[in-house]
Amino acid sequence: NFSFSGLKTSILYFIQKKIKEDPKFIENNLADICASIQHSIINILMKKIEKAAKESQINDIAIAGGVSANSGLRKRLQEMEQSHQWKTYIPPFSYCTDNAAMIAYAAGELYDLGQEDDYSLSPRSRWPLDEKKPPMLGGGKRGAKA
Repeated sequence: NFSFSGLKTSILYFIQKKIKEDPKFIENNLADICASIQHSIINILMKKIEKAAKESQINDIAIAGGVSANSGLRKRLQEMEQSHQWKTYIPPFSYCTDNAAMIAYAAGELYDLGQEDDYSLSPRSRWPLDEKKPPMLGGGKRGAKA
């Protein structure tokens, strides 16, 4: 489960409290706020990677996509490689693109071929890769959701 809803809520409440104390809190502390959030997210991701590797007994770890360009995540993964005897695969920065650019390019190519969508498809969170399977249910503090 890679939900960050609890973290987002915690950050929201923290910032709301601090703004009441100092209306310029964000302006005066933006770099520290961003660094703290990044640090927290990297810690969460690394704990989940560590748990998944242990439970599935794998030692080969790869990251890809836009998130793999994050220098803090790359550094922590390399540190974990040493301490956990993992083999990590981290792509060069030139291959760390966001998937949205790829999807937009593919859509442009289809459009150029005259293929258009009827827009009958609605987005669904936790959409299964196998269309025949039901949507995955996510846990959370409020219970399962589709």
